[in-house]
Amino acid sequence: MGGQPITRDDDQWQSPQLRTLIAAHDVGGVIRFARQLRSWKQADLGKASGYSASTISRLETGQRAGIDLQVLRRVAHAAGVPGHILGALINPVTVAETMGQLAKEDLMRRRTLLSAAGLAIPAHLLSRLDDALAIPPASSAPPLPEQITSRLTRARSRFDSGDLVRLVADLPDLLALAHEAADGREAGACARAAACYDLATAILNKIGRYEASRITADRAGVFASLSGSPISMAASARSLGIVLRHEGRRKIADQLTLQATHRLEAAGLGTPAHAAAYAQMLCTCAYNAAQAGDRDRALEMIKQAAHVTARLPARAIPNQPFSIGPAHVSLYEIGVHWSLGDAGAALHAARDVHPSQLSTPERRGRLYTDLARAWWQWGKPEQTTAALLNAFRQSADEVRTRPAIRAMAVTLIDQHPRVAGVQALAAAIGYRR
Repeated sequence: MGGQPITRDDDQWQSPQLRTLIAAHDVGGVIRFARQLRSWKQADLGKASGYSASTISRLETGQRAGIDLQVLRRVAHAAGVPGHILGALINPVTVAETMGQLAKEDLMRRRTLLSAAGLAIPAHLLSRLDDALAIPPASSAPPLPEQITSRLTRARSRFDSGDLVRLVADLPDLLALAHEAADGREAGACARAAACYDLATAILNKIGRYEASRITADRAGVFASLSGSPISMAASARSLGIVLRHEGRRKIADQLTLQATHRLEAAGLGTPAHAAAYAQMLCTCAYNAAQAGDRDRALEMIKQAAHVTARLPARAIPNQPFSIGPAHVSLYEIGVHWSLGDAGAALHAARDVHPSQLSTPERRGRLYTDLARAWWQWGKPEQTTAALLNAFRQSADEVRTRPAIRAMAVTLIDQHPRVAGVQALAAAIGYRR
């Protein structure tokens, strides 16, 4: 592939042609502009970003059904679109301030589209959790290990069942107890504190509170290191990696998680708990590699995860952060293929997964949201709608509160209002056009 690297200060990025494209909010036109500056063909950009030439063509010509924000960002980055320009194109507030060209009604619609975090969680609970991360509330009595374990088990159950409101309500006290108990740096107490902060990171990521999740992920890492437990350290590295991925720092997220996986393997996989942790880390590494466009490594690692998981006991291992079985690996495989831009392979992988094989509503909801993403990527609004409604029935907050999923649902509702089930979906997530 030819062309020279493009910098933010390149004179061509100040051209009237580009200003016109930004003023028109023409994302595809800007990507085409960047590609042509590199003297690339669409196939060249497809190879650099991990997508097909047809995907690049659809994106550039505005036929973007099935192309979500994550795909757009990856293609734009590969093309060399500077971050400040991409931000102006995908952030409605920035566009309005820098270009002054968007109508007020359209601006409000776009704000609604991208405002996806925490819609089902009362504001006062989120505020209380933010305060607790700044100054942990004092416990009324010295916390006992069994007390923390019991409350952590209950919190995990609420996460698995999709009971996010009560989980967020419980988190401040749980984190305070675990944090206080770990002050003595006893290994078991530190491992429990790390697990509590890992759970907090997972819920904050799910509802789009990424600044707060960075705090909880960092604390989980500190306590995990103090515990000396390879499983605890792997779990916390995974949590931080997911936060970094949400921040758009895919390469460092990939490196962090891969290093933690190698450390876990080096520590030995002689117990089912260690093997389960290793299999889960392989799944996460596969997904990270797919997000980074490394197809060969992504597919090899998901294959390896399936091999390890096949040797695990059928029953989940109690009081461990990782519970994984063959169906969970297949669920990750769907996400891997979707991330690689191969909706057909994602849907083919889904044929091996039945909702009954997934033990929690949260996992079953994730199955259907992953199916929705694949159908949407393939340009099938009817099937996307059906999958989102199934996800809502399993775990409503998988659709209402996950930013990327809600944004996809809102786009679907706006673009295909007459598709069967779309109005039911709009009512389910509380969206009015």
